[in-house]
Amino acid sequence: MNQPDKPQKSNKNAASPLKYAGLVSAIGIDLAACTLGGFYLGSWLDKIWGGPGLWIAFGVLLGLAIGGVSVFMITKAVMGESDE
Repeated sequence: MNQPDKPQKSNKNAASPLKYAGLVSAIGIDLAACTLGGFYLGSWLDKIWGGPGLWIAFGVLLGLAIGGVSVFMITKAVMGESDE
């Protein structure tokens, strides 16, 4: 029976472990995809313009930077949702 004078507990924190497991998975997949995309972009540029592999290194670093920004945005969005 519900007692009218006691507030009911919300079940908001019950999904937290799954939400954060999803966040960790999304971070890993996003960072890996951006790095691989940068590698393939650098490899393509290396085939076009040639060089000792500097374009590949540039592409990987660019992919890591884009992935880092993306991870920051994902984390900020998920943490913003948990404040509500």
